[in-house]
Order: sequence, then C-alpha cells, then structure tokens
Amino acid sequence: MRAQNVVTMGVHVLDVLVRPVEEIPEGQGATLVEDIRMTAAGTAAGTALTLAKLGASVRTAGAIGTDPTGDLLTQLLDRAGIDTSLLVRRIDTSTSATVLPIRPNGDRPTLHLLGANITYGLDDVPWDAVAEASHLHLGGPELIGAEVAARILAHAKEHGVVTSVDLLAPGELGTFDQIEPLLPYVDFLLPNEDQVLGFSEEQDVVTGAKKFLAGGVGLVAVTRGADGALLVTAEGTETVPAFEVEVVDTTGCGDAFSAGFLRGMSLDRTPREAAILGSAAAALVAQGLGSDHGDFDLAEADEFSMTSGTRA
Repeated sequence: MRAQNVVTMGVHVLDVLVRPVEEIPEGQGATLVEDIRMTAAGTAAGTALTLAKLGASVRTAGAIGTDPTGDLLTQLLDRAGIDTSLLVRRIDTSTSATVLPIRPNGDRPTLHLLGANITYGLDDVPWDAVAEASHLHLGGPELIGAEVAARILAHAKEHGVVTSVDLLAPGELGTFDQIEPLLPYVDFLLPNEDQVLGFSEEQDVVTGAKKFLAGGVGLVAVTRGADGALLVTAEGTETVPAFEVEVVDTTGCGDAFSAGFLRGMSLDRTPREAAILGSAAAALVAQGLGSDHGDFDLAEADEFSMTSGTRA
C-alpha cells in the first residue's frame, strides 16, 4: 500500500461532548445524561485522527497552550498514533476547547473558547517537515490569515507536496478575500455547502465552487450533510450520496470526510471513489460521540461502503 506522509496543520481543539441534552437546567438545577466524553477535534486534529485510522502516517502542527487541556489533547493524539512533536505550546494562552451539548437528534450547539489557534504564525511553521511530507492539509486558514496561509501552501507546492484546505468559519462570516490569495496553491478544497456560498459570495453552490476553481484550486469537494458530497472540477460536477446510518453525533464528520477523501486520492482512486471513502468514514464517525468515534481501518471503511445503503 502506498505510503502517505501527511502534515495536518491548523486548528486543534479539545471537545467536551455531553449527550443527550434537550435543555439546560434552570438556575442551579441538575439533570442526568448518558455520556460525557473528551476528544481531540478541529480541522487539523480531527482530520489527523481519521487519516491515521485509514493508514496514513500523520504529523500534526498548530498552537496549543501549556495548560492541562493541552496536555490531554496531546495525549489523545499520541494515543491515536499521531506525531505531536510539531505542536507549539503557548505559556500565556489557553488551549482551544469546545463544550458540545448534543441533542437527541444529533444537532450540536457549541460553546467555544478560541484559544491558541489564532496565534499560529510563520515563525511556528516546521518548514522542513512540510517540504518532506507527501501531503499538507491546512485546516482553518482564515484563522491565521490568507497571506500567511498562502506562504505555507506555496512552500509546500514548491517542494512537490499535495495540498488540501478545509475551512472553519461559518459561511455567513466568510468573504472571498479571506481565501483568494491561497487558492492558486490548493489541490483540493474541502468546504461545506454553507462555506462555499459564504466564501465565494455567490448564490449557487456550483457557481461558488467554480469561482474557487477559477482562482486556482484543482478540485472542490463540497460536503452537504445528509445530502452527501458534490465534486466540482473543470470537467464538470458529480454527486456522491451519503450513507444511511443512525446518527448519534455529527461532530467531526466533515473532518472524517476530508480524511477519507484525501486517503483515497493518495491511493490513486478516482475523485468519486475517494469521496465514497470519505462518506464512509463520516458515516462511521457519525454513529457515536466525538471526532474519534469508531474503531475502523481502511479495509473496514471500504467494506462498509460496499455493503451499506445510501440516502439516494
């Protein structure tokens, strides 16, 4: 099997997930829940978790604090077989964390601490590690700024590294100038539907994705939740349905799709085949609580994709 040596760079978050939560008790009231879990998450860390499950060799880079939250986040990533030596730790800034009260239907409102992620800059980038990788996945470039992100991605491309980018901000906060400078250096852009509309400033998903292609992106793979994925290239568009599963929690599903898609492309699969692997990984993660749910590998994800029904 072909080796994929990935650097995932960007957002690292410790998620605290509580399920099920129908309402917050009033005053100092209390209610019992079925499960509380803490997991590594974020567009870099969450993607790293599933990439490692699918057989990639993963190093992850970003900024976290020196607090106990950062200690736990690092331990969780180490336990998953991810190299955390490229993480930088801030003395004066907390590790990013999110509390997610998961509703019975899988919806997940968030209480988020931005933390150290926004402090990552050019002085922190492990330039040699990026150049030596086969793949760089940059998650949440809008947090570090388009010019910084473009410098990092350009360095990767100069050394023959395949690049991918996932966005973090909700679509309503996105503008085209937040990502335009980095688009010429992106092989695979992996936004969700709302982000396409917001960051492209277009009214139609396909039109928005084509605007990214015109900016230099090689392929746009748009996640659309239960509606599956949409692949947009210069040659045309193609839809890939989502798998039919009982959803427990959608946390990390987008990151799992990204990981599956990127792993598939590294194995010389077609974009559609890679998207099917991405959808399978997302479906496996959605059946439990947190970004790290599911004890599966590449063979098991492929088996799931061949034996499970889809929504369309």
